[in-house]
Amino acid sequence: MGKENNPRRVAENEAFAKTKMLRTSPQKLNLVAQLIRGKKVDRALADLTFSHKRIAGDVRKCLQSAIANAENNHGLDVDNLVVAEAWVGKNLVMKRGRPRARGRYGKIMKPFSEITIKVRQVEEQA
Repeated sequence: MGKENNPRRVAENEAFAKTKMLRTSPQKLNLVAQLIRGKKVDRALADLTFSHKRIAGDVRKCLQSAIANAENNHGLDVDNLVVAEAWVGKNLVMKRGRPRARGRYGKIMKPFSEITIKVRQVEEQA
């Protein structure tokens, strides 16, 4: 008599995590997302740990969440996980300004973005 389960949005060997409202531009966040696409998750975590980009810590948290979702919710093996996809989207933009010379107004845009990381279990090659 309970509610039916929602259908899965990803395949049986995949899991994902999404982080919204990251305080950086999508262009800068995409540079970090490019760093981890297609890598094994342990290598991707190591790359994010030692990256000099400020936003790499938040991307690392999102990747750890995707790994935990794969292990706990879907029963996937953590040692065989690969970052299948990592895509970036826009979120809101705070508009600020600053007075400039001759009565003009300088626009200052403070963008937010979001990242979605999908991990996939691959079979080990013999």
